[in-house]
Amino acid sequence: MSARFTPRAPTTRAVPILMYHNISEPPPEIRTHRALYVTPRRFAAQMRLLRHLGYLGLSMSQAMPYLRGERTGRIAVITFDDGYRDNLDNALPELLRHGFTATCYAVSGRLGQHNAWDAGQLGVRKPIMAAADLRRWCGAGMEIGAHTRSHPKLTQCGAAALRDEIGGGKRALEDAIGASVSQFCYPYGDHDDAVVNVVRRAGFDAAVTTQRGRARVERDLFRLPRVAICYRHLLPSFAWRVTTGYEDRQKRAMAYG
Repeated sequence: MSARFTPRAPTTRAVPILMYHNISEPPPEIRTHRALYVTPRRFAAQMRLLRHLGYLGLSMSQAMPYLRGERTGRIAVITFDDGYRDNLDNALPELLRHGFTATCYAVSGRLGQHNAWDAGQLGVRKPIMAAADLRRWCGAGMEIGAHTRSHPKLTQCGAAALRDEIGGGKRALEDAIGASVSQFCYPYGDHDDAVVNVVRRAGFDAAVTTQRGRARVERDLFRLPRVAICYRHLLPSFAWRVTTGYEDRQKRAMAYG
């Protein structure tokens, strides 16, 4: 870290919910979407820094008492979108090393397959965890959240499709892991009031978006912002985003998720 950077003491009412996708080296053919990747080495350094700064890394469900204002403390919520196999291979050992937990939002209709929703755009098929991998993730103390059945833009779905993507995806994941699924993530961050209402009725406790910012106690639990951690973020940049109000002042939503 730069000698000129001194992390500010985090407030208990501002909770960074970190958003990751792939924890791996980006393939050479990836040019325009490297933001989806964080290398294992950088991820390990980020987790060490959180620990050094006194943060406890938590899954969404474990963070709920803090997000509801029932508890206070220095926490960072750790989330992974899409359910990539590299989360299990490369992120899980680091999480366990520091006693952290995390939530991985899985696409129930693609378990054991690949990222069909953007493989054509990226030019890369990225392996997704199978049901047995999700159970390994949960067995290590981590959490699985829902990311729909097929990763669509939910505001473009009809009423029946919307219920199936959200509620059906939840039930499919619960069958796959043999446990309840209480957390939701909007694909691409795409949502409106109708989508949020379906998520609430499906029985979720909270939902995350791709809107930039740290979560606060007074925030709607079904429209929670996150802090995207990307390939280009060196350690000082990571610390700046987590410990200060920088992300809170950004108005533009992130274009992925």
